[in-house]
Amino acid sequence: MPAGKTADLSLPAPAEGTADIAARVAAARQRQTTRFSAIPAAAASAVTVNAHADGELLDAVAAADAAGKALLTEAAERMHLSARGWHRILRVGRTIADFDGADTVRRVHIAEALGYRRMAPGR
Repeated sequence: MPAGKTADLSLPAPAEGTADIAARVAAARQRQTTRFSAIPAAAASAVTVNAHADGELLDAVAAADAAGKALLTEAAERMHLSARGWHRILRVGRTIADFDGADTVRRVHIAEALGYRRMAPGR
């Protein structure tokens, strides 16, 4: 393991412990399970988490607000996102919204999801 940097020693301790993070993850997964169990198409296909939602089901549960959709559209053009990339951003944005306890995917959720995406080489 590499030696720590001196500057890192002056940083405050992490605000959340492992148990806190695990509880937030469990709560987000429960929100997803509850959401998908209420949708007949999802129940029929046994979708329980955002990662497994596709097509119309994904559009139904992860539709971004107007500002979020505008941001995603602009990013798709600039980043040359494929349809698969577009849907991945929606899935991650929906998951971030679940962590926030939000019912809708907002611009801030799309922005964070885009921040996790790497730009394709040569772009």
